[in-house]
Amino acid sequence: MTMLDRMRQHRSWLKWSLALVVLSFVIFYIPEFLRSTGADAGAGETIASVAGHEITAGEFRRAYQAQLQAYRSSYGGNMSEQLLKQLGVDQQILQQLVEERAALAEAERLGIRASDQEVRQRIFAMPAFQENGAFIGEQRYQQLLRRNSPPLSASDFEDRVRRSVTVEKLRATVTEWLSVADPELEQEYRRRNDKVKLAVVGFTADTFRGQVSASDADITSYFDAHKTDFKIPEKRKIRYLLIDVEARRAKVAVPPADIERAYNNNSEQYTTPEQVRASHILLKTEGKDDAAVKAKAEDLLKQAKAGSDFAELAKKHSEDEGSAKSGGDLDYFQRGKMVAEFDQAAFAMQPGQVSDLVKTQYGYHIIKLVDRKPATTRTLAEVRQQLNDQLAYERAQAQAADLAQKLERDISKPVDLDRVAKANGLTVQESGFFARDEPVMGLGPAPEATSRAFEMKPGDVSGSVRVSRGFVFEALVAKQDPYVPKLDEVKERVRDEVIKQKARTLSKQKAVEMAARLKSAPDFEKAAKAAGVEAKTTELITRDSPIPDLGTAAAVEDAAFKLPVGAVSDAIATDNGTAVIKVLEKKETTPDEWKTAKDRFREEFLNDRRNRFFSAYMVKAKQRMKIDVNRETLQRAVG
Repeated sequence: MTMLDRMRQHRSWLKWSLALVVLSFVIFYIPEFLRSTGADAGAGETIASVAGHEITAGEFRRAYQAQLQAYRSSYGGNMSEQLLKQLGVDQQILQQLVEERAALAEAERLGIRASDQEVRQRIFAMPAFQENGAFIGEQRYQQLLRRNSPPLSASDFEDRVRRSVTVEKLRATVTEWLSVADPELEQEYRRRNDKVKLAVVGFTADTFRGQVSASDADITSYFDAHKTDFKIPEKRKIRYLLIDVEARRAKVAVPPADIERAYNNNSEQYTTPEQVRASHILLKTEGKDDAAVKAKAEDLLKQAKAGSDFAELAKKHSEDEGSAKSGGDLDYFQRGKMVAEFDQAAFAMQPGQVSDLVKTQYGYHIIKLVDRKPATTRTLAEVRQQLNDQLAYERAQAQAADLAQKLERDISKPVDLDRVAKANGLTVQESGFFARDEPVMGLGPAPEATSRAFEMKPGDVSGSVRVSRGFVFEALVAKQDPYVPKLDEVKERVRDEVIKQKARTLSKQKAVEMAARLKSAPDFEKAAKAAGVEAKTTELITRDSPIPDLGTAAAVEDAAFKLPVGAVSDAIATDNGTAVIKVLEKKETTPDEWKTAKDRFREEFLNDRRNRFFSAYMVKAKQRMKIDVNRETLQRAVG
């Protein structure tokens, strides 16, 4: 009997958004939860321990497979495990799981826990488990969990919900005291939303590099004044034995029957169901007068159907925090991904059509259909090469993992590397010196191998370490302490820096001359053109927007929003050069716009502030915790 079964006679509904680490529920749907045991790593083996809270290989593998499935749902069968590993997703997932366990450990220390009633309320309130505003019942709840691929047990699911509620309660305890005064809130809203249109004449430093040079005297003088800027960090050198997956893959022959079997067993990966792309405006009804909300929605509907810019209406009025900023865009989705009323309306529409009001448990929606994509299935012929490559890689990966596991028993000291390499047709190589953030010669970027090298003492030998090319065993050969180099060692770096500084200075000189000319010119653009430069015009842009030729430039933004319309600036120095601007137009937030956005922005602003505070709090909390990661088990779980 599940907890819900014991307590189902006491029902209460809360609106919520469940954010489990790695596996999350999104506002309109519940995604698939996947189970899988690790490859070679037993499901019960411990990958990491955080203050006594363990992360098992099975749990990690479920999260890893769920992420793989999510990517495949978005990008199709082209997303392989190989690519996922190259993106470092395994490390990201482990970090997220560690963060969750750390939060649970901190909650335990503070005596914070989720009660059965809180867990029950959360589950009963989930849109996926509601119909007509009521819980769908224990039987259908169990059926829905079993329909996941593979099935999810109620106890496992409820445990995840409990962890999520606990972490949310911890966050609330730590951050709920934070607030923001109205003047600060309005100032920040205006900072983010006020806009300016500019004509920009940019002088990038790169365009002047060919006009400057660096003499030996210049280089020596600059180096003497900035020696610490060129300090060489600690470096290390290793000898290593590599089990190269790519080399093994080239030798793997995949029988056609295996390719066909893989296609038939995973045909859903190559089938894309019908999809639509829609934008919407949502007016929430929770805690509000339904008739008043509906009246406002009907007014917006009239504007949308009369031809008003739908995206602008959504930005100004939609209360869906996730899509309002992007003009209400929900991107493409397939049937069943949205609540039933929304789903039914969207799939009954044609591109360009605006719906009538659609009522869901969230409130009133106005939907505009943007595009439709028919269902498609890629044939075996279309994906044969992809499948061949994928199966060959997986088999080469399995062979390499098996060999790495076997060699673990044979390598315990540095001298074993040569003996084992010779016995298995492998080669021991030696790297040059490398810093923590530098690639390893022969391995390329290999953060795990680099990290291990900086943990080792001379004479140590590692177990197998997963790198992008396969598996590596490494022994520390030498250490090089940090030092300030002689000029000859870094002369080219210093030369480049001197040239860069001279080019920036020259760009500023040219900009100062141009600013004087443009300030007195009746036509900014024509005067710039007559001087042989181009004035580039922006759209109405907010702060933090890129400036033509110069990228993001805080100094240009500050000047632009301080100058009146029609004014021309002095030369403005940036990291990439110098600019002269003319303010063509300004669009400032109106009192009505601020009044409409105030409550929503307060929630958004406070949530962001609380997230940042909670992250900083947890950084300090983790410093008190013992966190251990078993890299070998992690590699087997992934491999």
